[in-house]
Amino acid sequence: MKKYILVASLLASTLLAKEKIVVFHAGSLAKPFKDIEKAFETKNPKYDVLREASGSVAAIKKVTILNRGADVVASADYKAIDKLMIGKDAKFNASFATNKMAIAIAPKAKFRDEISEKNWFDIVLKDGVKVGHSNPNLDPCGYRTMLVAQLTEKAYGKKDFFKELFGYGDHYEVGEENKKKVIVRPKETDLLALVESSSIDYLFIYESVAKQHGLKYITLEDSVNLGNAKLNSEYAKATFKIDGKKKGQSLTQVGESMVYGLTIPENKKSPLNRAGAIKFVKFILSDEGKAIIKKNGQSTISPARVTGDSTIIK
Repeated sequence: MKKYILVASLLASTLLAKEKIVVFHAGSLAKPFKDIEKAFETKNPKYDVLREASGSVAAIKKVTILNRGADVVASADYKAIDKLMIGKDAKFNASFATNKMAIAIAPKAKFRDEISEKNWFDIVLKDGVKVGHSNPNLDPCGYRTMLVAQLTEKAYGKKDFFKELFGYGDHYEVGEENKKKVIVRPKETDLLALVESSSIDYLFIYESVAKQHGLKYITLEDSVNLGNAKLNSEYAKATFKIDGKKKGQSLTQVGESMVYGLTIPENKKSPLNRAGAIKFVKFILSDEGKAIIKKNGQSTISPARVTGDSTIIK
């Protein structure tokens, strides 16, 4: 018995001795980062990666406003890092992956057998149809949903589609959504259970997340899916305001093809483990890290495009 107690004690001591790496990341990175964590820890057993998923803007504000310590922040929109962190709270931004918007279809969605990339904008407006999107003030998938709706008006000549579907002006306030039509949650992955159970009919979501969860989805055309960098001049015609750094402030999000970014936060409490943070970021950007991201349905930027002080991760 004493032998078993000693072994258990040694194992516990080993676990306690591991260096923690705290990572705040976008909800859409939950599956790829879970796989990256496993691969990284297998190669680097001295580290214990602790991940916390949320909307990207919410993840950033945990560091910049709530003053929580973190080692790595990964956002579904690199611009969120540029606007909310670079300068005071971060020194570099590594653009490392891309994605595109899609519409997930519930198993028992109304008009499930009729909807297509050619008519989805008519189907979602039908009586009784419920759609979901994440909070634009907390999650890039939310404000990208707003941009997709605006681009749809231009691409298909659907005047007032945005207002008919969502009812918003140029900024979202909690509770102002048309509750008969729209359900809003903090991040897009919070809505997965609702679409999987057919509590909602359709969900504006990233294509990679739909693939990861085995959902049927509509592939949107490039003119509206924010997935083609060659169309950035067209995407830029859509804009939407989100909450800024301080109460009463706002930031204008301009349409652009999707690019994910990551950084090591720099403030009084961050990073908690600089060496570990650098090592983990380098692993994400390595060939092995990129292969895991690709396996989970996203394209990668190779090599990563680093702005700011790139020497930190060299």
